[in-house]
Amino acid sequence: MATYKEIKGVTVQTLDSDPELNVGAWASGGSLNTAKQNTGGAGTQTAGLAFGSFPTSATTESYNGSSWTETGDLNTAGGYFAGSFGTYTAAIGAGRLTSPTGRQGITESFDGTSWTEVADLNTTRTQGAGFGTSTAGYAAGGGTPSVVVNVESWNGSAWTEVGDINTARYEFDGNGISTSGLVYGGQVSGGAVTGKTESWDGSSWTETTDFNTARQSNQGAGTSNSNALNMGGDDTSPPSITTFTESWDGSSWTEVAEMATSRKAASGQGPSNTTAMISGGNPSLTATEEWSFPPPTAAILTEGSLFLSGSTTLKGFGRAAGIPAGTFASGGSLNSAASASGRGGSQTAAIKAGGFGPGGRIDDTELYNGSTWTEVNDLNNARGEVGGDGTQTAALVVSGEDTANTATVEEWDGSSWTEITDVNTARRRGIGTGGVTGFVFSGGYSTNYTGDTETWNGSSWTEVSNLNTSRDSLGGGGVNGTGSSDTSSFVFGGATPSVTANSESWDGSSWTEVNNLNSARRNVGGFGSVSLALSAAGGPPAGTNVEAWNGTSWSEISEVATARFALAGAGSAALGLIFGGSEPSKSSATEEFTADNTLSTVTVS
Repeated sequence: MATYKEIKGVTVQTLDSDPELNVGAWASGGSLNTAKQNTGGAGTQTAGLAFGSFPTSATTESYNGSSWTETGDLNTAGGYFAGSFGTYTAAIGAGRLTSPTGRQGITESFDGTSWTEVADLNTTRTQGAGFGTSTAGYAAGGGTPSVVVNVESWNGSAWTEVGDINTARYEFDGNGISTSGLVYGGQVSGGAVTGKTESWDGSSWTETTDFNTARQSNQGAGTSNSNALNMGGDDTSPPSITTFTESWDGSSWTEVAEMATSRKAASGQGPSNTTAMISGGNPSLTATEEWSFPPPTAAILTEGSLFLSGSTTLKGFGRAAGIPAGTFASGGSLNSAASASGRGGSQTAAIKAGGFGPGGRIDDTELYNGSTWTEVNDLNNARGEVGGDGTQTAALVVSGEDTANTATVEEWDGSSWTEITDVNTARRRGIGTGGVTGFVFSGGYSTNYTGDTETWNGSSWTEVSNLNTSRDSLGGGGVNGTGSSDTSSFVFGGATPSVTANSESWDGSSWTEVNNLNSARRNVGGFGSVSLALSAAGGPPAGTNVEAWNGTSWSEISEVATARFALAGAGSAALGLIFGGSEPSKSSATEEFTADNTLSTVTVS
């Protein structure tokens, strides 16, 4: 009789306890400058906005993934918004409570610097659920003071009444975009707390599965009705402020790791159930917590592996505990096609800088919000084949080719580029990982293929141990595109000049050769970290291959739709994106990757 290893190529693994699907982990983030409760929010984990408060405050703060900065105040102070949504540069705050009885239908629009009063809600209300963008959003339910089912749609200039939710409620939250949204929880007429969940398909609401613990004043994150994170709130047994977190997979809620701090009426932001944050909240908090899946300590099983649960049951993951076996889907196109660009950020808050356009070297910078790219201030020096990384509000572009190899480094602060200290060795086609306070720049071509590595500590560059294999045109990942580190980097592929499959891991002092890619490639797109990463496409000729790294080995997974090389990648291994490249003509295409975290159970004798 054949063994499992003979059939699947892997042995049965055992764990001391069952790994929890989507368990995730919370980590402390930077604290708000001013405590906020009953507040509004918009944006993502690395580019967030928190505004207003009740008792009444007009203060607004923006988050860059590590710290909060005070920015333009609301025109009308208040909290308990009827709906708040958008990005950190294009947000909406609709309706609010300005005093215990002072309900307002005022709507304000934020442009990244200041708030402007725009059209009022048709129905004055507070304490509703909002989701969407600054030009396509919704405000659902709330109190007038009676509890209502009304939903209004915002088109960037006016509110229009649309289909009502099924259950009147207030003090609840939602997430999504104009064609795919979710609302959940809250307090219904009579004061009972609910866990009811309703899904929006762009035209109507459908009641779906309740979450596990009914709560009001809960917060949500996500950009569709197929994934969401529901955080905190006030439950009923007895009434108490909770740390509860639940993850939505499109059909049901799963209890996952709880927050460190109990809170309700906070500001929640993020693109999905894999990346989110929460800040402030009742009772008068400044603390921020950041959610990630998978956590650094997730149990790792390879494709087809099983773990034992009892004596007669085996549970198996296609790829367990965050190994990304997901798929790519089309995202918004770049405004200017480009290859060999700098990159950084996350799936919903990415940055692209420089590269080669159809006419040669370019200085273009664009920001991605999860659906569209926006042109912002250019680099000071047009160049391609750069090594760039960081976040949407704090990034570096390092070296590259202008008229020749350059050592120039530029730093992005969220609005403009500034030249800072040059690297020691001018080169092109190197790889950069990290951010403005911790960065690793390795490989490339100077006078020949090089393994030179330099680290940045926020003030100076230091030459450290070389790569084991000198090469250029390599891919890499560092800290999931959401932070800075000069002690962690992962690189793969490249040219020596022959095309290579070599992979190497940096631990802060030296490079270690690890298992090779299955297919040798150069000019490859990459994102993720030393423990979980993806390599995508590459060539030439342009390819579609994608491989997932689980900390030990590479596995081939679903391919990208558009064959290309010299592309850029950003984000985490569970939630990333690729953009640009050559096909061989320059590409503007973006593709978004979402991991598949499906658990299956097999019963055996």
